Amino acid sequence: MKPSSDLSLEQSPNTRKINWFKVDVRAYTMIGALLIIWVLFGSLEERFLSATNLSNLFLQMSSTAILAIGMVLVIVAGHIDLSVGSLVGLTGGIAAMLNVWYDWNTVPVIIATVAIGAAIGFIQGWIIAYRAVPAFIVTLGGMLMFRGILFGSTGSVTIAPLSPSLRTLGQEYTTDIIGWIIGGAGLLLAGYLALRKRASRIRYGFAVEPNSVSMLRLLLIGALILGFVYLMNSYKGIPVPFLMVVVLALIFTFISKNTTFGRQIYAIGGNPEAARLSGINIKRRVLYVFVLCNTLAAISALVSTARLSAATMSSGQNSELDAIAACVIGGTSLMGGSGTIVGAVIGALVMASLDNGMSVMNMESFWQYIVKGGILILAVYIDIYSRQRKKTA
Repeated sequence: MKPSSDLSLEQSPNTRKINWFKVDVRAYTMIGALLIIWVLFGSLEERFLSATNLSNLFLQMSSTAILAIGMVLVIVAGHIDLSVGSLVGLTGGIAAMLNVWYDWNTVPVIIATVAIGAAIGFIQGWIIAYRAVPAFIVTLGGMLMFRGILFGSTGSVTIAPLSPSLRTLGQEYTTDIIGWIIGGAGLLLAGYLALRKRASRIRYGFAVEPNSVSMLRLLLIGALILGFVYLMNSYKGIPVPFLMVVVLALIFTFISKNTTFGRQIYAIGGNPEAARLSGINIKRRVLYVFVLCNTLAAISALVSTARLSAATMSSGQNSELDAIAACVIGGTSLMGGSGTIVGAVIGALVMASLDNGMSVMNMESFWQYIVKGGILILAVYIDIYSRQRKKTA
């Protein structure tokens, strides 16, 4: 009988060992593509791989990565959100108005901005989930409305400068000591999670990798973490916005993989009818997904506005397309039901690397649109092709 899985297994007295050469091919493909992009631009322009430029690269990708984290949940649930770019502009404008025009302190500004993002997500999510209006239409209308409200409320003028404390959200770096502490903590966390996952799989009799493979992976992860800290410390330190991306990615990875809510979102996107028959409250889950997505859009707005120390009328323009592209490039299927937070962050880093690399090489801006559009089409094609192969296998 033909095995149902494409994983090659070997029986052993205590557990089953897995042929690790056939595991996580899709995940490692994106990492390989990112390395190829870096090597290519680094060979063409030596400034690309400098500590200064890479630090700026991680700083620039943070806003898109935060948007992509929220977008993953929406797409996995089988929906789309076209309003997040305009929402970034609107909530960033509100934050700047409160801080500059009304002299609000940083903490109240952050709370108010995030609360507004969550409230807008609740309204959009309620219309989509409980009134069955397609998400494409609701969020397309939101995209237009939010941009119009931004123009009307600000008088179409740039609002600047922000207070120094608010600017830290987008411009601050860690000290060298704090950077090494964070790197050490990340290394310990990676080791703990890997060992815990391995022990859990052995306990329940699932396939595991050989010890040598697990150790090699941990060594590679440790080298990447410590190398990243060393590189960032050689410039100014780790950018605070990138640390926010890491924290949010960890939180939402835990939510998506280790909670009932997360598993239900994947079930809804994979087979809505089966999810309904199994007793999942689809309407409520969809509502929560849009609340989370728009809340993260408000956080992204705080980061991007703080980085520029100003709220501009073009802020967030086309950001929704970058977020969707980051998700798809990172392996999230537009059909729903599959996708990862880590993949979306890597996708955002790929997008930012392309933008940054072509800018460093002084290429005309139209090439950025052409290249990113081509990569997006290729990513969707690969996703559809792989799904068709699985169906015919």
